[in-house]
Amino acid sequence: MTREHARWKEHALVELSSAGHRQGRARLAIIELLAAQSCAVTALDIEAELRGGEHRVGLATVYRTLELLAELKLVGRLDTGQGIARYEPLLPSGEHHHHLVCDRCGRVIPFDDADLEATMERLARRVRFEVAEHDVVLRGACGSCRSEARPGRKAH
Repeated sequence: MTREHARWKEHALVELSSAGHRQGRARLAIIELLAAQSCAVTALDIEAELRGGEHRVGLATVYRTLELLAELKLVGRLDTGQGIARYEPLLPSGEHHHHLVCDRCGRVIPFDDADLEATMERLARRVRFEVAEHDVVLRGACGSCRSEARPGRKAH
């Protein structure tokens, strides 16, 4: 867990308490798991990971906790298509990454790009728009899926 993710964990617990929500073992387990991730995970991923551990947490509890954390702006929701959503911490520092999503296999690849961030800042200044948050998701085919494409078929 990075220092920034550890700070997020503490921030999330304080925000939950400030909003009048109990911490609870299930919520704590979900928050700790999220803080240890390097990218977005699904509710099913969380439930599967916690199923084998010391704290068994049901899928309904995972979904309720993720929705609560999203309402409190503690996690971001990434829709990856096919009805699948992934969640990741919204770090207090604003540090973040963006995502490439393979429409064929569902793989999610995080990326950072300083030039893209600078372009979005220039655009916001030019159109006099205050950006509260942003999300960049590029969809297409990952390298593995592109190389598996049959000859003569155009990769999308």
